[in-house]
Amino acid sequence: MVQAYNFLASWQLFPEKCQFQHGLTPKSGQYQIESIRNGLALSISSNWVSMDNEAFYSQYEMVPDNQIHPLTNAGLADGVSGEITDAGNLQITLYKTGEILLQVLHEIMPNGYLKINYLGKNKEGESYANTEIYHKQMSVLPYASSLGSVAIRPTNEGVIKYKALAAMEEQTQMHLDQIREQIELLARQAQEIRKRKELSWMIYESRLSFQPQIGHTYHLYEKKDGTHILSLVAPNEWGGAGPFKAFVSSVKLLADHTWVEVSKAQE
Repeated sequence: MVQAYNFLASWQLFPEKCQFQHGLTPKSGQYQIESIRNGLALSISSNWVSMDNEAFYSQYEMVPDNQIHPLTNAGLADGVSGEITDAGNLQITLYKTGEILLQVLHEIMPNGYLKINYLGKNKEGESYANTEIYHKQMSVLPYASSLGSVAIRPTNEGVIKYKALAAMEEQTQMHLDQIREQIELLARQAQEIRKRKELSWMIYESRLSFQPQIGHTYHLYEKKDGTHILSLVAPNEWGGAGPFKAFVSSVKLLADHTWVEVSKAQE
């Protein structure tokens, strides 16, 4: 089964590169394809964790001879057929009571990633397509990772590449986290500036009978006609809203001539 060589590996899921039209969305996952029965069949196993931290596992065997065979995992389907059309494409079809239950199309992409398209129907009979993208897991273990595996002996080049990739993943993730934090900070700052701008417009459109001083606190009221007025008198000095309809908030004039809310009226 020479053409199956490219698929024989343990693959790690890229959740951010996947697209799902049906079922739960995974946050992590692993897909493994192994050669069994002296190379006459393939073992397909998948384990993944959902966003709600639910763990799932499935495993079955298939013979890529384009013939339908009984499935070892009867709870998954009744039968399975498969075909390796070339070195980069593996097609598997699962059957239930003689009908196609699910088509699983494997493709080795030019960048070496594994793309898996799941084509099926939901309980309502509507067609769906889920796409998963995986990258090949690198291993430097000097021994087999499972009973059916061939011993892998690390080379200096393999160890160097593995360590470099691990360091690259760590560093790029750290930089991405820093950028995300900066974006979140900028978003909060933009929201604060927007609030100050809206408040400043309200105050400058209100009635001003005095010259406000930078750094001083004043009190904004709503009048009975719906307009606003800025006052030196605090609500506790009036014993409430005073002669006005309602107290809006206490505000302070900043050096850039925008206003910031110091305390808001209780609703």
